[in-house]
Amino acid sequence: MKKLIALSTIIFFTAICILSFRENDDKELYLSMYRSSLYGFDQEQLKLLRIIEASEVNTESGIGAIREQINIARVYLKPMDFWLRYLETIAYKKINGPLPVEWETEVFEKFERPYKREGAGLTLAALYTEEEGFDKDSLLRLVSSSIRATETYSADSITKNLATHHHFYLCNRLFLLNLAAIYTTGFECPDTNRIIPELQALMKGVQTIYQTFNKSFPATPLGEQYLSVYSNALSFVTGSPQNFSNFDHFTFIKSYINPLFALNQQAIRDYKVISRSFVDYSLNKSSNSIFDKELYDGLNPKGIFLRINDDRILNEIENVGKLLFYDPLLSGNNKRSCASCHKATEYFADTATATSL
Repeated sequence: MKKLIALSTIIFFTAICILSFRENDDKELYLSMYRSSLYGFDQEQLKLLRIIEASEVNTESGIGAIREQINIARVYLKPMDFWLRYLETIAYKKINGPLPVEWETEVFEKFERPYKREGAGLTLAALYTEEEGFDKDSLLRLVSSSIRATETYSADSITKNLATHHHFYLCNRLFLLNLAAIYTTGFECPDTNRIIPELQALMKGVQTIYQTFNKSFPATPLGEQYLSVYSNALSFVTGSPQNFSNFDHFTFIKSYINPLFALNQQAIRDYKVISRSFVDYSLNKSSNSIFDKELYDGLNPKGIFLRINDDRILNEIENVGKLLFYDPLLSGNNKRSCASCHKATEYFADTATATSL
């Protein structure tokens, strides 16, 4: 059954490409593939919804049918991960969230309380079917939330990103990091027996995305060296044991993922990839290894002025900031400045009390 599911996925994505070739010119191939893939995944989710509605969840056959369709939908989702995880991370938590509730604590504490994000989707649905006495309505809610979240990715605000090459290399960078982290560790796969089969389906689907992208964007293609290393990585995964515990993670990351990451970073530099999201700039494009200590820069000293390369302007901004920080005229009584409490000699900490209020 697993082989049939994987085979059907390959056939599906190949058919998408063939249809795209016939109906569109090369420039539209990539966008057409994205939309067709999204539609295919959506249809499998709707099929899952109907099966849940029609099934007796207290019988073995009913639960078996639900789990089988969840697995099929997951295989359709896997290649879409390339886009979905990057293009809208919040919506993705509803499609394949690892946790029912996740607390968001990185907020501006003085004005905003920590809040929770609720997860839903296929992983949680699969886990829920393992619980004793689960009810149909709760399962339907998990799947319905995923279907609604999937609609987000059809919006113009999302699809307009696919008109240029910039998003592709940022999607690919996240994809490669996830290959080294979550896709090979079972983080978001509820069944360890399915980790390697899903990894194979994922990588085969992404290989088709690569080929389609190169046809649509011949001026900024993935190079032959990248495609060759990726093909070798796919062969390595395809030839690996299906047993998750026997998978050679070390060789996979060292010999394939890390070299691919370096090549993608080179492409980001060569093709002058840009982004409107400052999150993208927290990863150093000059780092060619996922193990480089300089790769992640979560607290860039330039902050929102990251794109300013003129030192004179940066110095001016710094001087204004320093002036405001030490100026008591901003206070109600004209006597208190930021520096009154946040002392430079104490690493700008407020030491007026033993602990924070």
